[in-house]
Amino acid sequence: MIFAANFKTNHTRSSTASYLQQLDSFMQFQPEESRCMVFPPLTALDSFGLKRVEVGVQNAYPMQKGSMTGEVGSEQLEEFGVGSIILGHSERRHKLGETQELIAQKYEYFKEREFTIVYCIGEPLEVRKSGDLKEYLGSQLENIDLAYERLIIAYEPVWAIGTGESADRETIAQTHDMLRQMVGSVPLLYGGSVKPDGIQEITGIENVEGVLVGSASLDVKSFEAIISNAQA
Repeated sequence: MIFAANFKTNHTRSSTASYLQQLDSFMQFQPEESRCMVFPPLTALDSFGLKRVEVGVQNAYPMQKGSMTGEVGSEQLEEFGVGSIILGHSERRHKLGETQELIAQKYEYFKEREFTIVYCIGEPLEVRKSGDLKEYLGSQLENIDLAYERLIIAYEPVWAIGTGESADRETIAQTHDMLRQMVGSVPLLYGGSVKPDGIQEITGIENVEGVLVGSASLDVKSFEAIISNAQA
């Protein structure tokens, strides 16, 4: 089971360090097959010396270094031993205007550098209601190498992100079944207002192999409860 925490624009350098030390200690008592990933803000990156928690980034530019004001390249990530990245998140697609072309460029660049890529796909409510879900999600997979061995796909319905409303069990099951046919054996995570209560119902669904957690991961005790409850 994969447990990934996306801090988004939350936490400081100090609070992130404290959080990770506590979480790493907690994870040392969890099953070896449980994988824990945390994606803090870029300003909080450091060499933490963790044993069970992987630290990744929420975004980076597809270049080693160069003239790209306000961006971070792979050279800066190498300094901290970062080897994981989130790509395709709906907030970057819809709020910051990232195109599928740019996302695919980022994907190819970080694939070549053997990063673990948590690749996000998901639909707004109008697409869910229109019945064009498969076509819409398929368009978000254009020019994405699904055979890449370090790929993880996170399905996050846009209408459930940060709203406090998770998709119901039937919706998650049907969508993940459809995605399994589309992406083969790639690990599939569910994201979208995941909380400690009800986590067993989500992780008990076939073809759900973990969760990508936003607001409920900001408090370390809450994220630990998600991990514990999922495995109870």
